[in-house]
Amino acid sequence: MDNGDKRWMCLRRSTDEYIQGVNKFLDKAFERASQGNQILCPCKVCANCFWHHRNVVEDHLIVNGFVHGYNKWVFHGEGFSSRKTPCPRSNDEGSDMYDDIDGLLHDTFRNVEDDLGHEGVRDGPSEDAKRFFKLVEEGKEELYLGCENFSKLGFTIRLYLFKCIHGISNVAFTDLLELLKEAFPFAQLPESFYKATSMIKDLGLHYEKIHACPNDCMLFWNEYVNADTCSVCGSSRWKNVINVLTNKKTKTPAKVLRYFPLKPRLQRIFMCPETAEAMRWHAIERPNDGNIRHPADGDVWKEFDSLHPEFSSDPRNVRLGLSSDGFNPF
Repeated sequence: MDNGDKRWMCLRRSTDEYIQGVNKFLDKAFERASQGNQILCPCKVCANCFWHHRNVVEDHLIVNGFVHGYNKWVFHGEGFSSRKTPCPRSNDEGSDMYDDIDGLLHDTFRNVEDDLGHEGVRDGPSEDAKRFFKLVEEGKEELYLGCENFSKLGFTIRLYLFKCIHGISNVAFTDLLELLKEAFPFAQLPESFYKATSMIKDLGLHYEKIHACPNDCMLFWNEYVNADTCSVCGSSRWKNVINVLTNKKTKTPAKVLRYFPLKPRLQRIFMCPETAEAMRWHAIERPNDGNIRHPADGDVWKEFDSLHPEFSSDPRNVRLGLSSDGFNPF
C-alpha cells in the first residue's frame, strides 16, 4: 500500500472516509500483527508503545488520530520484504541496494581492522578479531546457491528483527526455523533461536539480565547478587515452579531486568562515519540564527555549556536526557 492510498489519514477524524480508513487499517493490522487479540496502538498518545483490543484502538484513532509521521505501518506488518531496499542516502529514485552487511561489519569492528593493520600484533588475533572473521565468513556465505538477495548473516538479522517487532516467542522462533529448514533444506539457516542470538550477540549489541524483586523494590546485583529474598519487602527472588521430572523447585527468577549497556552503543554510533557526522550536527551544521530548532538553542543547553566549558568544547561529547513518561523497566 503506497502513501497515496493513505490520504484519508490527513482528513478530519469525524469524516466517514477517515473512519472507513481506520477500520481497513484495523482489519490489516489484526490480520498481520495481532498478539492475543491486541495490537500496538498507533495513536498520538500510545505511539506504538501499548497493546489494546480493537475497540480501544479504534476509539483512540478517532479521538487522538495517528502518531505524526506514521505513514509506513512497520509495527503492523507493512514493509517487510526480501527484495532490494532503497538506499536512504541516495537521491536517485531508481537506485537501490541490498542490505549492506559488509558496511555493518566494517563499521562495527573498525577498531579491529585498525589493530590488524599494525605489525605489533604478534600474539594472534584477539577475541574481537576472531568474532569479526567469523561474521565476515557468514556475511559472504550465500543463503542458498545462487541467492543474490541474502547472505546467511543478513537473513538471520532480518529474521531476528521480524521476531522482535512482531513479538514472536523464542520457542515459536525455533519452530519457524525448523519449518524453514524442512521446506528449504538447501538454505544455510541457524539451527535454533540460541544459535541465531549468538550470531546477533557477536555484533556487540547484547544485553545483560539482572534479577529483580517482583515488587520492584531492588535489583539482585552487586552485594545482593547471591541473595534469595528482597532486603526491602522479603519477597522471594524465585518463582514457585516445580520440575515435573525431579519433583523439585526450579530456580526461575520472578522478574528480570534487561540492561542494555550504553557505552558500546555510543561507540557503535561513532564508528559509522554517517552517524558520527549526524551526532555533531548541532555544533557543525546547525544554523545559529536565534530560532529554536534543536535543544542546543535552548537556555538549559547554553547554561550547561557555561557550567562545563571543557566538556562542551568537544562536540563529540554526548548529553543524555531521561524521560520517565510511561516507562516500564520490565
